Amino acid sequence: MPNLPSSSSFLLSAILIFCISHSALATNHAETIADSPMLTQKLGINRTIKVDINGNGDFTSVQAAIDSIPEDNSQWVIVHIRKGVYREKVRIRSNKPYIFLRGNGRGRTGITWSQSSTDNVASATVRIEAHDVIVFGISFQNEAPTGRAYTSQNQSVAVYVAAEKVAFYHCSFYSTHNTLFDQKGRHYYANCYIQGSIDFIFGRARTIFYHPEIFVVDDKRLTVQGSITAHNRENAEELNGYIFIKGMVYGTGAVYLGRAKGPYSRVIFSETYLSKTIVPAGWTNWSHSGSTKNIVHGEYNCRGPGAVREGRAPWSMQLTKKDVEQFLSIDYIDGKNWLPVWL
Repeated sequence: MPNLPSSSSFLLSAILIFCISHSALATNHAETIADSPMLTQKLGINRTIKVDINGNGDFTSVQAAIDSIPEDNSQWVIVHIRKGVYREKVRIRSNKPYIFLRGNGRGRTGITWSQSSTDNVASATVRIEAHDVIVFGISFQNEAPTGRAYTSQNQSVAVYVAAEKVAFYHCSFYSTHNTLFDQKGRHYYANCYIQGSIDFIFGRARTIFYHPEIFVVDDKRLTVQGSITAHNRENAEELNGYIFIKGMVYGTGAVYLGRAKGPYSRVIFSETYLSKTIVPAGWTNWSHSGSTKNIVHGEYNCRGPGAVREGRAPWSMQLTKKDVEQFLSIDYIDGKNWLPVWL
């Protein structure tokens, strides 16, 4: 194994997780792989900015490379982030669209920072606020230590996404509380690893997570209070929701699949393996004091010890194929109009 930078202990874990998960899942997921050359070809990019932590590129900083792209950019550009751990906060502002952040693999290229805050956005290691951003093969981490339960010390976002048409392929996200702030817009996550303990996928975006690997970290301070998702949807007209397709959920703690942050919260797990880390109730309306009649907390054709129907929350749904068809289609996020590749 090649030498890794001294600050990259989390990348070693990422490599091990990557190898274990892919060997375990290869037998039931023989599909097209959206690799870097395919994405580059589909996007038709002919300009590349190289970032190399050792000084063998155009920049040594990811943010410096992004800052070099003209405002209101209208042509796709690759920001190739070579292997290494880049300890910095990164922000892609709304006037920097059409960026392809291309790493060398989620076990080789990482962006990490350590910050907690009373403001989720302020804590984020990476903020994506521009439309049309594609990301491949990068690990993102907020390594802030776990603080006191239910306080601002826990808000340590790895990635904040608040723009239209953003997609991640073969990436990983690490934190404990509030790992992935998937706030607004149409998004697509393919073959990504997401790790956390409390509300670690949250926001109000319209998102498909295809073949996700979700790892639950045990929170010793709590007794089954964490949730994987905390989705906010305020009315029936909003199209947003979190859709998880053909993935797996496992880990060392006990959590809910989701909790409602709004009266129309919508989260669906489809054809997903659920380990015993999912508690029997499956879902919670903790912090939502209103009616549960319009909440869509559903499962379709899930399996595993955590998928047992007995004991599920009374408002949760065991869905039929007809119920989920519109959400399982890439058309749910209008993906055929903007994604370079979908699976």
